[in-house]
Amino acid sequence: MYELYRMMKSNKYIKPTESELEILCVLWNLQKATVRMVHEELTRQKSCGYTTTLKLMQIMHEKKLVVRDESSKSHIYAPAVSKEQTQTNLVNNMIQNLFSGSGSQLVLQALGNHQPSKEEIDKIEDLLSAYKERQK
Repeated sequence: MYELYRMMKSNKYIKPTESELEILCVLWNLQKATVRMVHEELTRQKSCGYTTTLKLMQIMHEKKLVVRDESSKSHIYAPAVSKEQTQTNLVNNMIQNLFSGSGSQLVLQALGNHQPSKEEIDKIEDLLSAYKERQK
């Protein structure tokens, strides 16, 4: 499913727009879907037109963010980029551009504006412990 992504690794990363990210989130959850299926999921979150969804997905195909199976009347789309790599790229860009390369500033900002649950705090502490162990 991510064969195009592997090919893109050597090329420049294509940053999805906010609307493209919304579509990618739907596709990551469904794994593959028609435009209608994606559109129905999107309209649960916000109002948008079918033709807008169709056009965005066509653009995403041109940008190689999605792959398209044209073997049936209704084209089937799948993500061509992984969720994990997209998250990594977006976070790295954010750290570089908004936090002058400081990951700790990003974490402090996120924790200052969000009340983490006990489970999230435990997970953060586990990650920090593991990181400290690797540093030894």
